[in-house]
Amino acid sequence: MANQNEGFVCETPNHSGNKESILSNLKYAIVGMFFGIVFVKAEIVSWFRIQEMFQLTSFHMYGVIGTAVVVGAISVFLIKKFNIQTISGEKVRFHPKQFHKGQIYGGLIFGFGWAMTGACPGPLFAQIGTGAAVVVVTLLSAIAGTWVYGFLRDKLPH
Repeated sequence: MANQNEGFVCETPNHSGNKESILSNLKYAIVGMFFGIVFVKAEIVSWFRIQEMFQLTSFHMYGVIGTAVVVGAISVFLIKKFNIQTISGEKVRFHPKQFHKGQIYGGLIFGFGWAMTGACPGPLFAQIGTGAAVVVVTLLSAIAGTWVYGFLRDKLPH
């Protein structure tokens, strides 16, 4: 099967062998909308809350992020310990990650962008959904940055 991304190797491949119909993917849209509502109600998408975090004047966002890290760590532990499978019965695989110094540069660029715009990629659509139309500029910038990274990837430090 010829693929336009034939030379591309995904470092975290999705090994799911199940094909889902477009209609069955509706569940992902519903979960996404639910998370969007939760993000708005928890003020995770609030530019003000994000600025408070970077100014070190509020614990709110650190509490949210810390809770997510703890829930994620417990979830990974339980998945590994009890060999939990996906809803469709497939084995969940965790791939070892390698450290590259480019991750430091990327993290700094990401953090600076997050601090300047008051938006990280996760809640961008929720922010736009709340009527913050100016966030479309941030979304377009994120898309442009992703494209530039893809274009320069082979020339960047490893």
